[in-house]
Amino acid sequence: MIAASLRTLVTHNFGLKAVALLAAFGLWYNIASEPELATIVSVPIDYKNFPKDLVISSEPVDSVSVEARGPANELRAMQQTRIAAVIDFSSVHAPGERTFTLTSAELRPPRGVTLLRAIPEQLRFTFEHPKTSKLRVEVQFSGALPRGLIRTRTMVEPAELAVTGPESRVSAARSVQTDPFDLSRVTAADAPEAAQDLSAFIADPELRFAGAPRVKVKIHVERTR
Repeated sequence: MIAASLRTLVTHNFGLKAVALLAAFGLWYNIASEPELATIVSVPIDYKNFPKDLVISSEPVDSVSVEARGPANELRAMQQTRIAAVIDFSSVHAPGERTFTLTSAELRPPRGVTLLRAIPEQLRFTFEHPKTSKLRVEVQFSGALPRGLIRTRTMVEPAELAVTGPESRVSAARSVQTDPFDLSRVTAADAPEAAQDLSAFIADPELRFAGAPRVKVKIHVERTR
C-alpha cells in the first residue's frame, strides 16, 4: 500500500514535474557555469538613526568604492540595483569623534556575491552640538561711481544675519559677504542715496543661513565740487 502511494506520488503529473526539474537543473547549470569575476563599484552612503541634537562637522562622505567577487550576472545585478552602505548612528549620544567600519552587514551584497573590501574601509565622523549666531554683513563693491559722485556712507539692513551649523564652525566665522554692489549703476539722479537688494554668501559649506540671505544695501552719495 505504501509502495503504491509512493508510485502515485511520483507518477502524478509526471510531465510537469519533469519540466520543473529540468528548468531547475538548467538554472543551476547556468549559475554554476558562469565565470566568477571581481569588480569595483561606487556605492552611496545612507545614514539612519541620526542623533537629533548633534550635527556632523567633519567632511561629508557620500560614497565609497567596493571590491566584490561573484558570478557575472550577480555582479551586473549589483551594479544596476545600486546597493547602498547603511551606517547606523544609534550608538552616538555625545559630541566627539566616532569611527565606523564597513562590513557585509552595512553593505548587504546580493546573494552569491562576496565582499572583498571597501575603500575606505573605515569612516570617521566628528559630531558637535549645533549653534546659531548672528554675523556681521560685509558689503562687496564692483565698478566705479560716475565722475562727479563720491560715496560717503554705507548702510545695510539688516546689519547682521543669523547662521547655524556645527558649534566650532559657527564660533570661527566672523562675517558674511554680499554679492557686489554695482557702483556703475548709480547715476547722479540717485543722489543723495542709492539702494540695491543683494544676496548674502557664507564661504563655509557646513554653515547655512537661519533665514532668507537677503539684505538691502544703501549708499549715501554726494556730488563733488
